[in-house]
Amino acid sequence: MRIIVEKNYDAMSRKAALIVASQVIMKPDSVLGLATGSTPLGLYRELVKMYQREEVDFSEAKTFNLDEYYQLSPDHPQSYHLYMKDNLFKYINVKPENIHIPKGSSSEIQRECAAYEGLIKKAGGIDLQVLGIGENGHIGFNEPAEELRAQTQLVNLAEETIYVNSRFFRSMDEVPRQAITMGLGTILKARRILLLANGPKKAEAIKKTVSGQITTKCPSSFLQTHPDVTIILEQEAASLLY
Repeated sequence: MRIIVEKNYDAMSRKAALIVASQVIMKPDSVLGLATGSTPLGLYRELVKMYQREEVDFSEAKTFNLDEYYQLSPDHPQSYHLYMKDNLFKYINVKPENIHIPKGSSSEIQRECAAYEGLIKKAGGIDLQVLGIGENGHIGFNEPAEELRAQTQLVNLAEETIYVNSRFFRSMDEVPRQAITMGLGTILKARRILLLANGPKKAEAIKKTVSGQITTKCPSSFLQTHPDVTIILEQEAASLLY
């Protein structure tokens, strides 16, 4: 596990973009696992700039997103389909047929989950998985629990996660209570993992991720078992590591 501490969010985002871009430059047909939320926004802005400067070409790359809210249509303002389009995909040359995001509006969720796993396997697995982290240690939407499932699944969101995500919605009542997420096993099968965190509210989760007990009560702690994890932090998120 490699830990890189940057002075601020912008520096963290630039370093992360260099790692993602280098993956695609070295392997143009890379399979990228992508995350949403506020943390990766800077990363995506930097990747767009690099593409516009003709420093990286995404035309052969494939992408798989970690998750999507259940029962949100792809054109809903808070869907991750729209998030990815508005923050990355419409600015780079990734092919539409190479973009994969779970269909939260599917009427056959179990079939959708199994199909998503099949698409990842067909693509050859994920080369580089980008992750954020929740204040409770969730990655994707794998929430702290007595047990965690390995593969893509429909999950209930923790009340803490619902509260944190409510800032993106007009009211608490609008926040979805469930989501489709890659399972922890699927995430850990990625060849490389890149986790980003910023802000003091993430510091405790980062401490548990790096040096805490490996437990389903802190899903991110399982990253300790992976052979190639890079964690990029800004100073506040790293404050409890010293």
